[in-house]
Amino acid sequence: MDKPVAEHYRYLVDTLNRWAKAYYTDDAPLVPDAEYDKLYRELTLMEQKDPSLISPDSPTHRVGGAVVSAFESVTHRIPLMSMGDIFDADELRDFDRRMSDFQQGAVVEYCAEPKLDGLAVSLIYENGILVRAATRGDGKTGENITANAKTIRSIPLSLSGGHIPEYLDVRGEVFMPRSGFDRWNERARARGQKPFANPRNAAAGSLRQLDPQITASRPLTFNAYYVGECRGMELPHTQYERLQAIKALGLPVNSNVKVVRGVLGLSEFYADILARRDTLDYDIDGVVLKVNSLAIQEDMGFTAKNPRWAIAYKFPPEEVMTRLTDVDFQVGRTGAITPVARLDPVYVGGATVSNATLHNEDEIRRLGLMKGDYVVVRRAGDVIPQISAVVLEKRDPSAVSEIVFPSICPECGSRIERLEGEAVARCTGGLVCPAQLREGILHFVSRDAMDIEGFGTRIVEALVGSGKVTSVADLYHLSVGDLATLVLDAGSNDKKVRLLGTVTAKKLIAALDKSRIVPMNRFIYALGIREVGTATAMTLATHFKSFDDLMHSDLNALLNLPDIGTVAAEHILDFFKERHNLGIIYSLLKKDDLFSAGIELTPLPQASEQQAGALKLAGRTYVITGTLSSMDRSAAKTRLLALGAKVSGSVSKKTYAVICGEDPGSKLTKATELGIRVIYEDEFLGNLKELEEQA
Repeated sequence: MDKPVAEHYRYLVDTLNRWAKAYYTDDAPLVPDAEYDKLYRELTLMEQKDPSLISPDSPTHRVGGAVVSAFESVTHRIPLMSMGDIFDADELRDFDRRMSDFQQGAVVEYCAEPKLDGLAVSLIYENGILVRAATRGDGKTGENITANAKTIRSIPLSLSGGHIPEYLDVRGEVFMPRSGFDRWNERARARGQKPFANPRNAAAGSLRQLDPQITASRPLTFNAYYVGECRGMELPHTQYERLQAIKALGLPVNSNVKVVRGVLGLSEFYADILARRDTLDYDIDGVVLKVNSLAIQEDMGFTAKNPRWAIAYKFPPEEVMTRLTDVDFQVGRTGAITPVARLDPVYVGGATVSNATLHNEDEIRRLGLMKGDYVVVRRAGDVIPQISAVVLEKRDPSAVSEIVFPSICPECGSRIERLEGEAVARCTGGLVCPAQLREGILHFVSRDAMDIEGFGTRIVEALVGSGKVTSVADLYHLSVGDLATLVLDAGSNDKKVRLLGTVTAKKLIAALDKSRIVPMNRFIYALGIREVGTATAMTLATHFKSFDDLMHSDLNALLNLPDIGTVAAEHILDFFKERHNLGIIYSLLKKDDLFSAGIELTPLPQASEQQAGALKLAGRTYVITGTLSSMDRSAAKTRLLALGAKVSGSVSKKTYAVICGEDPGSKLTKATELGIRVIYEDEFLGNLKELEEQA
């Protein structure tokens, strides 16, 4: 073999694996994707030209090999033991007492980490090369899933570092991140395919595909948590240090692993992870607690099923079974009809749940759901509870009935229609429909829209129900007296009727007056045009000098704008063709008229007038967290967008910086974990002023 060719091939393999580790394991990309793709193509061509070059750790192996008819059995040299479970503080104290008693009453040091909800696997490396991957199976015998494991980019095909062991058996968890799970299900629904029920099932089903190319297409990842066997390399003698050692070899380890002491340390770790559970990009069902000393682990040994030195402290469940008692149909701002499941109350995900979304008619049909069915309810984080499956084994044919999707709006009696190609059915009543009116007003007063403080759901429902408000324009004609005498829904616990009162009424009038001067983009968004979110509203405001120009635009003018497609353009045109909408706009904007709200729109810098270098923040994505003292978050977002930045609601590795105010939330924690720059308010204001002066 030509030595320069072989050396170059080795260079390509090593470089691509190093870049892949930085991207998928370390969340710290070293090169643009295009550069990786360039070298990958070169490597592929070399292997096609000379197959004798192909190395077992080549990244081309990740695309998936041949389809197999069945998985072969694998006997684990060292069994993969499962762990015992505990569920409350008393059991935790009992566990710590047993560990302490074994050490003559000493305060015990533990290695604690989140318990990932995925599929346990064993990875075997020989001389640094991945040679076998197997499922846990029954602990003694598993299934050979090597071809599938090689498609998971966070699993290194070869180990890195200065000293490579001759043999390494590392145990860990294959799982599907929440972000990947959500993206996959969105695509599946769009293609008319069955979505996954939950991330764990998704991971297990994806890893056990007979066709590795299917596994390769799924967004799986891996975290190592234990070393079963190691030869040819001296590893540290504590669980925590050993994890850091295998991390140095290129194996991904969970970033939340921590050393704690005694029952107090265990309790604090459990409480911390439980509090942050919803902010993590992966499902966990508890924490794993291990005695940190490997020597003590060895001395304590195992029972027939479990290690004596480790335990899983489980969280409240996020998936439980309950009974569907009824289905209601709710009407949204755009007339969308959403079926809502009424359930026998059940405790799931740390809260009592009695309702769950069913999305649309197709979802009901996909689930095969009937009233009276027993169902699996899932609640993760702040996500609205969802029905993920029907428990057919518990279905009683005599106790269930079909769910009939309505043809008439339950709020106003108007016809319900479902356009071809759309999953959502809608009420055709428009603002004649009280539900659409209520939701439209709530959208109009929201923070990213007119930002009118104080108009919550209860007050808006009372205003619509009393007939005092029939459109958003009516808000600006309310008097203190109108609001002060407004009768609020007494509620089941109130014994007497409540009036809003003068003090609150004056605050609401002041908030309305304050909103009369508003940036054009927020006014556009406030109108509630279908397919027009905050970003599209900003695009329209920076490409039309006046609102009148926007109202009289045509299809070509809209389609020439960035990020506006045919669907959004048609919805914009349809909105301004509707006489009722024009009447409301006229009532809001007309000046020098007693019957007008007199709203004044603040124009934004026009994209056509901006010099090439004016958009100083183009290509940068910011996230805002906490409360800013100098301005509200909506104003900060508007100013960032005007400078060409993107503003996201979530932190990812693509985030340029997080702008941090008082009382920041989980976004600051994630930014710190990912090593993303944090800009505090004083620095942000100074930078903003400087950039705006330059623009």
